[in-house]
Amino acid sequence: MKYIFFLVLSLMTANLVGQGYKVGDVAQDFSLLNVDGKKVSLADYKEAKGFVITFTCNHCPYAVFYEDRLIELNNKYAPLGYPVVAIMPNDPEVKPADSYNNMKLRADEKGFTFPYLYDEGQKIYPIYGATKTPHVYLLDRDRVVQYIGAIDDSPKDEAEVEETFLADAIEALIAGKKPDPATTKAIGCSIKTKS
Repeated sequence: MKYIFFLVLSLMTANLVGQGYKVGDVAQDFSLLNVDGKKVSLADYKEAKGFVITFTCNHCPYAVFYEDRLIELNNKYAPLGYPVVAIMPNDPEVKPADSYNNMKLRADEKGFTFPYLYDEGQKIYPIYGATKTPHVYLLDRDRVVQYIGAIDDSPKDEAEVEETFLADAIEALIAGKKPDPATTKAIGCSIKTKS
């Protein structure tokens, strides 16, 4: 009986590896609680030409390093139709610093200019395939995934940024082109779960 249990568990675990969206997939919409107490979905953005879906959190040093850059990206590209939509994917029982109340405090403290959504029950991040905070997914107006990965090539020091992967991908879409590269490696903290 133990052997069957471990066999089934192994097969289930193997099945999870490699799951999540790939470039060219159509992302499903979601409805998640924002720090202002209202639900937010992509369908709310009637004029959007695309979306910068960013999985991030309060506690991870990499996520913290990128907060100002995300604000800058949103301030620059939301008026052009590409808003940042941040999602906190961690289990707050594992990382209390990422509780919904702490999310509200962090958003207020930093003056986030974009929604900061709580992935309650951790239902959305596995669908996307996010593994890090931060981990970004650039979608076009039809929610087709066009870019997946890192924001840029310098997770700690903004002064050392040489490759602006996400901004370049957005600029490519604005110009009617495909992002190149379309994928990069996300660098950050692992998403926290109970198992």
